[in-house]
Amino acid sequence: MVYPPAPADVWPATEAAAKTALHSPEVLTRRRLLWGAGSLLLSACSAHHPTIEFTRVPPADKGGPDVMDVIEGCVRGAKPGQQIVVFAHGEVWWAEPRLGRLFTPIQADSKWTTPTHLGTEYAAVLVGPGYQPPFITNSLPAEGGNVAAVKVVPGVSVTHPVHHTLQFSGYEWNVRASPSGRGGYNPHDPANAWVDTNGALHLRIEGKPGNWTCAQVILTRSLGYGTYRLTVQDTSDLDPAAVLAMYTLSDVGAAAADRNPREWDVEISQWGDPSAKNARFLVQPSYQNTVPFLSPRGVLIHQIRWESASIQMTTSRGGRRATQPVVFEHTFASGVPAPGDEKFRIDFYDFQRGPQLLRRGSEIVIEKFEYLP
Repeated sequence: MVYPPAPADVWPATEAAAKTALHSPEVLTRRRLLWGAGSLLLSACSAHHPTIEFTRVPPADKGGPDVMDVIEGCVRGAKPGQQIVVFAHGEVWWAEPRLGRLFTPIQADSKWTTPTHLGTEYAAVLVGPGYQPPFITNSLPAEGGNVAAVKVVPGVSVTHPVHHTLQFSGYEWNVRASPSGRGGYNPHDPANAWVDTNGALHLRIEGKPGNWTCAQVILTRSLGYGTYRLTVQDTSDLDPAAVLAMYTLSDVGAAAADRNPREWDVEISQWGDPSAKNARFLVQPSYQNTVPFLSPRGVLIHQIRWESASIQMTTSRGGRRATQPVVFEHTFASGVPAPGDEKFRIDFYDFQRGPQLLRRGSEIVIEKFEYLP
């Protein structure tokens, strides 16, 4: 710390006198007071400006719905009632963990911990009561008001793969290992998805009532316009609350109200109602673009032709003939999404909002997936 010189009319004229003056009781007292004031200022800054530290940082990854990890840290100088909001950065900043509470409490020992989806970098934001975190944002909140501190850290570089993957029908698929909010809170276990020796994809719902784990696979790239065709073994004996969904979805668009989620679906389910039809075609928004139908027993081929002006969906009976009997077909000519960052997914999950809850586990087999531009 540099102190201003004493006024000329009180500063000694000779070097010897100056040295004597520097050690005089008056100057020593003044120096002690100045140092004391500086220490008090530093202490005040530390006490009134909290700091955030990271003690565990997840891997750096482009992000997505299929993998989660744990992020941890501590806060020094937090006030009562303040909490942490964690963000993970992919194309945008996501408030984490997306499902459940977005506020992470600070424990009595100043530590905090929460699951998070992966990102290229992570942020912890210390906020006060009344703060409402954006679910998705292009930029982090600035300090001020209810935002007491912001700390950003890059993800950790790793050499081992962070995604579970499998090869099916000539394509690479990510196998989801994180929960989903589709149909309710559904944990996904990578062990519930595998490819057999004949090349068929198996997906299962495993566990017991109230504690099911589900399965989902996601193409690692977007295919866009074209024909999607899936050959599916008999699904007529599914539990009424089990759902097989084959669909496209944009991760970012699904969470941002001002963006199209680029979603169209073929869904096999009775939605917990044994008296309901067991299949439907839809294009989001589903409340105005859903067409239910009855899916029969046996092997079925579900085909979707996605073009710029229409989406034609057809379910036919499987078999060896070149042309199979059509079970049901429908063409959507409005609300057709344009391709972008969407990926095709196959999801087998528990629908928890119907009149009947899932009572037994199930397994479905998809013999083949095909795509033609």
